[in-house]
Amino acid sequence: MVEGARERVASIRAAIKEAARRSGRKSGDVALLAVSKTHSVEAMRELLAGPVDGFGENRVQEAQTKRALWPDGGGLPWRMIGHLQRNKVRKALEIFDSVDSLDSVDLALSLERVLAETGRMFSVLIEVNCSGETSKTGIDVESAESLLLSVLAACRHLRVEGLMTIGPLGEGEGRVRKSFAILRELRERLRIASGLVLPHLSMGMSGDFAWAVEEGSTMVRIGTALFGERGYDR
Repeated sequence: MVEGARERVASIRAAIKEAARRSGRKSGDVALLAVSKTHSVEAMRELLAGPVDGFGENRVQEAQTKRALWPDGGGLPWRMIGHLQRNKVRKALEIFDSVDSLDSVDLALSLERVLAETGRMFSVLIEVNCSGETSKTGIDVESAESLLLSVLAACRHLRVEGLMTIGPLGEGEGRVRKSFAILRELRERLRIASGLVLPHLSMGMSGDFAWAVEEGSTMVRIGTALFGERGYDR
């Protein structure tokens, strides 16, 4: 099983390397996040042999159960990539190393209140809905600058490190690439408005990560291509 995990990771990294080459980038500039929702700790452990660069979870309760079974998390960062409810903020801050789905001032203030109790700094990405699909979470493109500036003004314990988006599912290459390009261009505008570097662009999943890398992604979120179909919650 471990050997199979190595092969799957190697295949994805080879595709990342080729996509990076086509866009004049280095493959080392792109982190590989294993989306481990609905998959067991045992399956996650196998990917350490790959290796991957971290784990992405969608649900606080599921991640809490896994961290109880695997307290050190393999020594890798665990990132919250699903929608975070404000009543679960305290628990999320105990489990995760980053929240990549910040999408409102209210959520930012909830995170800030808990972090201020200990003075801890915490990394976040702002999730942006670049496709305009009502079924997706994330702040709309036009409101992203206001959110970022509000966080900078009111949340001194939050470190905004970039942006995250989900490409439109089931769409052709042109529309998917457009949503990724929108995020890349938005980052340039936000860099100017805020003075922040915003190094991370988290975009690209199993079906579209090569396009995402070509459009500037620095972090791809891969589930199915690493683990196969969904696990125990299938």
